[in-house]
Amino acid sequence: MTLHPRPLAPALAAAEAAGRTTVRLDLDGVRGKAELMRRCGDALRLPEWVGGNWDALADALRDLSWLPVAAEGRLVAVTGWSGYAGARPAEWETFVEVLEEAVDFWRERGPGPGLAVVLAEPEPEPEPGPGGGPESGRGPAAGAPPRAPRLKRRRG
Repeated sequence: MTLHPRPLAPALAAAEAAGRTTVRLDLDGVRGKAELMRRCGDALRLPEWVGGNWDALADALRDLSWLPVAAEGRLVAVTGWSGYAGARPAEWETFVEVLEEAVDFWRERGPGPGLAVVLAEPEPEPEPGPGGGPESGRGPAAGAPPRAPRLKRRRG
């Protein structure tokens, strides 16, 4: 569920060209659950009935009837998430669990449009000068961002 695109826009354009509806959920600056829920509502165009709690978000992600469907399904790219994950690790773990459960739900439905989620963070800017800049040919170190473990139960 993690992706380090170079850059994200062409990856989303390629997904759309392949027949997916794409949504970008930017979490930059989010530091709490209320703001997270608002951002989810805005990006996913959630109906007003979706409340600001984990169960309501989980239910909405298993519905998605209001989000345009494409032949190959839907792709949600979550960006700018590392600040929130660091500020609220327990909430972040719960959010990741909700996303994983939604992806599993759509996968288990069998053939047809499903849901895919990627966690995308921009790669760090190369350091200037010898050893880290673009002229060195090395660029930023490769590696995946931390991934939250699955939880046994959701927190209210």
